Amino acid sequence: MAAAAPVVADLRAESDDLDTLVADLPADRWALATPAAGWTIAHQIAHLLWTDRVALLSVTDEAGFNVVLGDAAQDPAGFVDRAAEDLAVTDPPELLADWRATRRLLHDALLTVEEGRKLPWFGPPMSAPSMATARLMETWAHGLDVADALGVRRPPTARLRSVAHIGVRTRDFAFAVHGLPAPTAPFHVELRAPDGSLWTWGPEAAAQRVSGSAEDFCLLVTQRRPRAELDVTAVGPDAERWLTIAQAFAGPPGQGRG
Repeated sequence: MAAAAPVVADLRAESDDLDTLVADLPADRWALATPAAGWTIAHQIAHLLWTDRVALLSVTDEAGFNVVLGDAAQDPAGFVDRAAEDLAVTDPPELLADWRATRRLLHDALLTVEEGRKLPWFGPPMSAPSMATARLMETWAHGLDVADALGVRRPPTARLRSVAHIGVRTRDFAFAVHGLPAPTAPFHVELRAPDGSLWTWGPEAAAQRVSGSAEDFCLLVTQRRPRAELDVTAVGPDAERWLTIAQAFAGPPGQGRG
């Protein structure tokens, strides 16, 4: 079995869950504003489509991906929004059909990546499981934006473990994008899963600690809810600082809805 298979299975399920939210929406509902400033539901799906297209290039056509990377370097602050704007004007049935076909190709392609190969990306190169995890995190986060626009509450699932994992793994990145040195001491993170079990990272004896709801931690690291609304607590000054800047996504700080 491919190393990425378990995460790809979760990514497929997460994508399908979001698909069910928009599949039967009338065309005018695709124009509903979401919590991301200036983004409608169409923008959210357009962004996922574009990112899945680029991820597919990373797997199947590295030269083609490098062209996209060069284009992005010309407008590093705006290329994501520009891509969403360009695709969001597509008729909703066509946009949805394109996203379905593209994500299916991406998911299948990720299963073919040989162990040890690193896929190029806008940040550091990633393994196939890491790429699938990043796509799962983004699909969940942007799916939440769509659900918020529709007034829908999506129940948390065990798939959040991968979102929480990337949130933990990007701790040092969050410090770096804020121009801060990474903590030298290890952290212990203990999160309450949707089924009541515990998910943990880091040594049990660590002095710097984060604990709380796994769903709320995922909301925090994707910057979908303010910390004051969330059941996530810190012990230790470095852990406390982390919770004020945490982000599981690439790009400049504080762009969690884009």
